[in-house]
Amino acid sequence: MSKVSPEVTVAIDAGSRIGESVQWCERDKALFWTDVDAGTLHRWQPSTGSQKAWKLPEPLASFAFCEQEDRMLLGLASGIALFDLRDASLGPISRVEEDQPTTRINDGRCDAEGRFVFGTFNRVRGARAIGGYYRVGPDLEVERLLLPSCTVANGITFSPDGRRIYFADSPTAEIRWADYGADGSVGDWKTLVTYATNDGYPDGATVDAEGGVWSAHWDGGCVVRYGPDGAETDRVSLPVTRPTCVGFGGAEMTELFITTATIGLGESERAAQPYAGAILRVETKYTGLAARRFRF
Repeated sequence: MSKVSPEVTVAIDAGSRIGESVQWCERDKALFWTDVDAGTLHRWQPSTGSQKAWKLPEPLASFAFCEQEDRMLLGLASGIALFDLRDASLGPISRVEEDQPTTRINDGRCDAEGRFVFGTFNRVRGARAIGGYYRVGPDLEVERLLLPSCTVANGITFSPDGRRIYFADSPTAEIRWADYGADGSVGDWKTLVTYATNDGYPDGATVDAEGGVWSAHWDGGCVVRYGPDGAETDRVSLPVTRPTCVGFGGAEMTELFITTATIGLGESERAAQPYAGAILRVETKYTGLAARRFRF
């Protein structure tokens, strides 16, 4: 790993166009992530340095590990599907927002009950908020949650006890939250954080064991930790402007891995950001939570 600042090292020079959904699999002792538009799921095992990639037939923005070994739930552009890592077989797709041809699935994470919660992204620049937030259980039946419509759903994560959901609609420059019941009920949403001007937009997020919310600031060039009250507690400056997602991993779950993007960067910006598209790593004083698994 090459050090690029006192805090930041390059874990993998992945060359991602849009790296996303970085998560640590404790069972495999491996880091997984996606390159969205390439429709590729990646795995890296630090102990051996081995890497593997699976090519999917559609863009892939999010996923969850299943309780069954070698099975994953994928948030493909058009819908949700089960995937077998052993033979790369893909199950039937449960379609989402078929009546909205400009949207695709975006960010998602599992809740404490093992259901996958995700949102959608309208690919038309400057478009109306026509997407939404959804949940799917082991029957792969998709239900829409009573949360506001969105343009770019991001930052979906849950408090350590699972009773609070965090989420964002990136263009609003807000991280929001709502009470979240074990029965699936969702309370009225509230604003946790409003980003300052020129501080970017909320992208992927994760929560540590103390309840701190770590948010990747797209176009802000940093990752920021917010307390459950919305107060900023920690900030990590990055050598790239477009971090996309964050996830804890490593043997002690204290390493913060950060996916990044090259999409939309001009030639001069790419030259000034040689680590754009890489997976960055920061050693923290905080401990992350194991990725919640899809109940299948």
